[in-house]
Amino acid sequence: MSLSRRVFLAGLGAIGLSGCGRSEPRIVLYCAQDREFALDILETFRERFGVAVVPKFDTEKNKSVGLFTELVAEKDRPRCDVFWNNEIVSTIRLQGQGLLQPHESGSAVDYPAWARAKDHTWHAFASRARVLIVNTDRVKEMPASLLELAEPRWKGVAVMARPQFGTTATQTACLFEVLGKERAEDYFTRLKANEVQLAPGNKQVAEWVARGRTPSGKPVSIGVTDTDDAIGEVKAGKPVRIIFPDRAGDKGRMGTLFIPNTLCIPKGCPNPEGAKRLVDFLLTAEVEKLLAEGPSAQIPLNPKVEAKLPEQIEPPAKLTVMRVDWAEAAAHWDDAQTFVTNLFGV
Repeated sequence: MSLSRRVFLAGLGAIGLSGCGRSEPRIVLYCAQDREFALDILETFRERFGVAVVPKFDTEKNKSVGLFTELVAEKDRPRCDVFWNNEIVSTIRLQGQGLLQPHESGSAVDYPAWARAKDHTWHAFASRARVLIVNTDRVKEMPASLLELAEPRWKGVAVMARPQFGTTATQTACLFEVLGKERAEDYFTRLKANEVQLAPGNKQVAEWVARGRTPSGKPVSIGVTDTDDAIGEVKAGKPVRIIFPDRAGDKGRMGTLFIPNTLCIPKGCPNPEGAKRLVDFLLTAEVEKLLAEGPSAQIPLNPKVEAKLPEQIEPPAKLTVMRVDWAEAAAHWDDAQTFVTNLFGV
């Protein structure tokens, strides 16, 4: 029986917690993390604690934003116990709307202070970097900065995911915060004029660059994606190289953007005790190690986690990291989304 089938069957009914002497309802998880990276971990939790986790995954098309919208819509009658977001800005937006309940997790004590909300309504873990992926058959002179994609040499051959969704939307809000509204708007306007191509998601960005063309046959040389999608093409032996951009630290607060996963518990969730247990488990060093050494190669935030990452994945300590104020990036979200939606018309 397939793993996804086992998880589905496990979630059909209430299962008692081992040793607690009473029936415990299932835990409903809204999960923006990719299905293939989450299911093994959720199965480990079920086997260890005897509790069914019923995941609801986002689509690649509406990555993270779709589940955020559902959580807001369900605020008066929550259905979700835990939200595993694959980024941080939308989680802070939920916090700002007062839709999250605090949980001071004992598993979070070793994490850096910035990785948890001051009111304990969210916890960050397991980050990915926003990187450039380059087709080495088509490109010999490698770029150094994300901002170079607006330059003439990349006209018509650069690709990014739609900027209204997923980590591309997060990066957009971060650029509005780091560069300022005027410079960020100028950058995206020049990207549009430079005929940047839009893919449905980050996975498709990596795939198109690896093939050197879009599904319709247009040439592609370079793209902006996440490390988990880029490393998949590297491991598949495709002619690609991962570039961690803006590592020189010569452009103010620019640098490589590292985006963590986040966990939060919606206020008034049906199973708060089960939610806390799941959050505690997902924040363990064991889970960060699994995410780091699994196919997604996600970068641990807990300094006590010892994990072997692929050699193509560089840790923040070796790079210039984009200096983002996450709360300010969340405050820029609406302006950024209005601008890119009007600009790209999608």
